[in-house]
Amino acid sequence: MGEYLFPVEKLTSYFKSINSKSDLQKFIQQRSAHVTQNTLYGYLKTRMGHKFTLMVEDEEFSKSINIAKWNIYMTALADCVFYTFSYLINEKNLKNNDCKEIYLNIINDEKNNGLSLEIFEKAKSDFLKRYEKVNFKNYYLENPFQESCYALYQWSPIADELKILDKEIVLNSMRLKWNLIDDEFKKLTKNLNFN
Repeated sequence: MGEYLFPVEKLTSYFKSINSKSDLQKFIQQRSAHVTQNTLYGYLKTRMGHKFTLMVEDEEFSKSINIAKWNIYMTALADCVFYTFSYLINEKNLKNNDCKEIYLNIINDEKNNGLSLEIFEKAKSDFLKRYEKVNFKNYYLENPFQESCYALYQWSPIADELKILDKEIVLNSMRLKWNLIDDEFKKLTKNLNFN
């Protein structure tokens, strides 16, 4: 299963504060990967029970997990970058909206970790369409992680008739993970102010 996980460094680094654009980019990348991995693998393990290990060893199923992982992660990154910039613009007086640059940097880097060109191009296109419509004045206040919650529901390689039964649980599991990230981000930026 190890080959399907995001690189461990991304999930385990600890932030004391966010003081630069590179800190912010790292936070967005790590936390989006962490939420994606925890919710996707958690859902699969819960739904499959003891068969999970056997299923991961199945080549076809492993491919579908990999496709799901990348698609969910791309949406989680978009949600997280829109959320963080919306929050910083409104609560911390940030003037420069570099969210597009940060998102594109992250997904470009992820090509080295196995992100396919097809998923990369779709993610980039979807992000740019969303970027044109995002209202940064209130995005962070209005269910900012909704798209990635639905991506988890949509992309998880579980039979549709079972997913329907699990819908609220799946959506809530990711919302709860994002709530923790939201709290962490607010603590890390508590003393940050752009004047």
